[in-house]
Amino acid sequence: MKVMIISWIAFISIWSFASMGYDKAQAKRKGRRVPEKNLWLLAIVGGGIGAYLGMMTFNHKTRHTAFRIGFLLLAAIYIGLIIYLLGFDLLGTEKA
Repeated sequence: MKVMIISWIAFISIWSFASMGYDKAQAKRKGRRVPEKNLWLLAIVGGGIGAYLGMMTFNHKTRHTAFRIGFLLLAAIYIGLIIYLLGFDLLGTEKA
């Protein structure tokens, strides 16, 4: 189950990253854009890491405070979930 969840996060993050890059390219070309609600949906369902990395890599949506903060928080949540699922003990507590 852990592998499936981590794989899902990786897959959706790649999709989110690509969507941010595509949307940025379309914005430059004045083409058909990816709706913001789709970018948010991808980030919420597991792509927060890719969405944040895409935002920073492509310098896209960085002026929107909601995107900067929201994608960063979602990325942190999914990184924390991956760390938890992999069983890393960052606090040094013993597991029973």
